[in-house]
Amino acid sequence: MKRILLVTAILMANVLTMSAAKKQVIDRIEPTDWYVGLKNPQVQLMVYGKGIRDVASVTTDYPGVVIDSLVRLDSPNYLLVYMNLRDAQPGTMTLNFGKTKVQYQLKQREMSGDKRMGFTNADVLYMLMPDRFAQGANHPTKIKGMRNYVEDRTKPSLRHGGDLNGIREHLDYFKELGVTALWFTPVLENDSPDTKNDFATYHGYATTNYYKVDPRFGSNEDYKRLCDEAHQKGLKIVMDMIFNHSGFEHPWTKDMPTKDWLNTPEWLNEQQSGRDPMTGFTANADGSEPAKSAYLQTSYKLTPVVDPYASEVDLKETVEGWFVPSMPDLNQHNPHLMRYLIQNSIWWIETVGIDGIRMDTYPYAYADAMAQWMKELDDEYPNFNTVGETWVTEPAYTAAWQKDSKLSEKNSYLKTVMDFSFFDKLTQARFEETDGWWKGFNRIYNSFVYDYLYPNPSSVMAFIENHDTDRYLGNGKDTLALKQALALLLTVNRIPQLYYGTEVLMNGTKEKTDGNVRKDFPGGFPGDTHNCFTKEGRTQSEQAMFTWLSRLLHWRQGNDVIIKGKQIQFTPFNGIYVIARQYQGKTALTILNGTSKPATLEVERYAEVIGKTSKAKDILTNRYYDLSKNFDLKPRQSLILEF
Repeated sequence: MKRILLVTAILMANVLTMSAAKKQVIDRIEPTDWYVGLKNPQVQLMVYGKGIRDVASVTTDYPGVVIDSLVRLDSPNYLLVYMNLRDAQPGTMTLNFGKTKVQYQLKQREMSGDKRMGFTNADVLYMLMPDRFAQGANHPTKIKGMRNYVEDRTKPSLRHGGDLNGIREHLDYFKELGVTALWFTPVLENDSPDTKNDFATYHGYATTNYYKVDPRFGSNEDYKRLCDEAHQKGLKIVMDMIFNHSGFEHPWTKDMPTKDWLNTPEWLNEQQSGRDPMTGFTANADGSEPAKSAYLQTSYKLTPVVDPYASEVDLKETVEGWFVPSMPDLNQHNPHLMRYLIQNSIWWIETVGIDGIRMDTYPYAYADAMAQWMKELDDEYPNFNTVGETWVTEPAYTAAWQKDSKLSEKNSYLKTVMDFSFFDKLTQARFEETDGWWKGFNRIYNSFVYDYLYPNPSSVMAFIENHDTDRYLGNGKDTLALKQALALLLTVNRIPQLYYGTEVLMNGTKEKTDGNVRKDFPGGFPGDTHNCFTKEGRTQSEQAMFTWLSRLLHWRQGNDVIIKGKQIQFTPFNGIYVIARQYQGKTALTILNGTSKPATLEVERYAEVIGKTSKAKDILTNRYYDLSKNFDLKPRQSLILEF
């Protein structure tokens, strides 16, 4: 008996010795590297690895680095390491995870945070989808290791093969057009498989790796090169981010770091191998309907977030419901998750030098957590800018989200909001005759009258279309209506955003699929016989539109009358809508005939902005107008006069 106990004791001692000597397997650490000299000297490292949670200790002898704490999460496969870098210098440090040594780089920043300049109302943003814009040289036909996907340009909802190098190779096109900033839909890895009914996450809104560019678009280095070369040409880059949700194939979904990492996580326990990633449900084996699911779908109704009478169930559906079953809803009230997301935005600013952020589905996330993010970004980068997608068509709603709004009890610190009211009213107006009261351009007038609600109207982003809406042209080619919309967009007190291809009359509607408003830019892909990147490749009507818009955009660049000028609008009169911008004795006058009939501008009505001026130039045609007398306008005519 004693011999048996002795042998057992020896075996146990050997097991313990082997266990103690066993090296930890670390799959990855996020952020992949970090920067010294930030105002907040603490950094959170999320360490991935089987059983890494239970490592006995984490140490380093790197000068100036202090490990503040270790956070052991619910899952054994994650460990959070919080370090203070206040006195650290750039270099490569060694982190000791028990017996495992990991090299981790601390980098020098390219510039201090206050020197990073964001986009403003002096800019015009050009929004594009990398998958649909252009394909660069040496595009890979297939990326090994990625989940099932194909690139098929005949299918509107599958990947088409555009990439970052394709955008970079056409930077001169943007300069020729006259835009000053580029906003891409998300470029991070979206490693979700194509569905059986030919849908893919080509759009980029289902992130599966927050520190890696999707290999089909290129590499992190390609993204950095694109940003650098854009900056050399005077173009800014705005990065699209999503804090509200991730992609279903992100490691967090299969192995949640904590029980509350996601909202409504109990639904994941219902999932089986036959899950349809678009519907989220699996029929029972006997063909009967599945039992009621724990899945919570967002209502897509954003008003409960600001509604003083909102019910708990309505608010919960908005902020805790999943956007779609294939996009898990992140719980920003988990402080470790929020720290991860905040750091991620800082890392991309420092690593590739982006000039702004567009935050997707802004009100769907918890407002207090998003305000924390914005406050930290504003403290570190006071001249940076972020625009939040706030899709409600009432100005009071949008204004409540802007930084320093008196309409909200808590400050959002969000500098720029999107003017969905302008988009909505203009969309309605294009089909109407402007009357004496409510229709046509009266809708725009009656939207702008509420600008007093905004703390900073010049930091509101206006647009006439984007990737989530029908094209302004619909399925037609009404260039008169389009020119009126663009003339208004580019002269009012807003940050204007254009959508790719508008300048060459790209059209389409969402009747069948979103892919029909996200078509490939003509000439951007091998084999295209129609090339809109060159004058020679455009049709006569495309070239006419391009020339018209380019003239307007170049006139706007650096034009203080538009950037800094006071705005004065006149109620539409005889179907004509007039907006003036004035600065230091100079005036720009936008005149739109909002009817399908000839109209006469009664000059005397606008005497307060015309003054004694008798002659003004239309910057769109170089024609001069006599302002000492009334003059006629053609149906749906647009004028931008300067004097």
